[in-house]
Amino acid sequence: MLFRMVKLRLLNMIAPAYFFTATVVTFVLHFFLFMPTIFRTPDVMFNPTMLVHAVVLLYLMANALGNYTMTIWFPSESANETVVPVCSPDCPDRIDAHYLLNGCHFCKVCKKVILKRDHHCFFTGNCIGNRNMRYFIMFSIYTSSCCLYSLVIGVAYLTVEYSISFENPLTFLTLLPLSTGYFFLGLISGLQLFLVLMLYIWLGIGLVSAGFCCQQLLLVARGQTWCQLQKGQLEESHGSWMANLSDVFGSRWALGLFLPVRTVETIPGNWQVYHDHKHE
Repeated sequence: MLFRMVKLRLLNMIAPAYFFTATVVTFVLHFFLFMPTIFRTPDVMFNPTMLVHAVVLLYLMANALGNYTMTIWFPSESANETVVPVCSPDCPDRIDAHYLLNGCHFCKVCKKVILKRDHHCFFTGNCIGNRNMRYFIMFSIYTSSCCLYSLVIGVAYLTVEYSISFENPLTFLTLLPLSTGYFFLGLISGLQLFLVLMLYIWLGIGLVSAGFCCQQLLLVARGQTWCQLQKGQLEESHGSWMANLSDVFGSRWALGLFLPVRTVETIPGNWQVYHDHKHE
């Protein structure tokens, strides 16, 4: 038990560092390698196409980082809990959290009581719940978009710079093992192998983020959480899907789709009153 808890705390520190490192590397590769190579025009100082791609990338990255910050800035902890409540009799004694009464959880990693806890996100270093679910979903959307966009630009760079054709789908599937073998044989440089690795990292993060986003949207529409899914409490939905989405995204939800701004006001101490009223 102690060893697994140490691993969770270590992951809680490493994951945010990994995210920021991948963000910086993505920025550097785009602006100092990909775009100057793909969109270079010797006789033209101002390239409108390159400017469009730069704006798109900066917009995606700004929204991903903005919603990432908002997820951390508005945690779902209870400000009124000075003493940890006693566990419910049906508490499964999970590794990372204890189920408490009234729909709350005590997160062992955060060491806080979390309101309407969905899960602990190691990339943000805190729990996702009633106050920051909207920001986490938008963070997942824009992170996925940014990674998949980077994947497309990276493939375009390899096509232009190294004349690699991706018309055959097997080309991408065999790119990493072949590149690794060529690197150890001294046929390609470390930079080329690193670029190939980044393509697979972008693909992996993009698909995982997209999967998280779809899962969370489905649960939010049903008025339920990942913790309830793990306990098998998905027999019935709570409220209409429009009301459930409005609870998470707020009345200014359209603005939140395009900008990382606060669109919903949730007072942590009042959530239980809302919860009880909703289930009467």
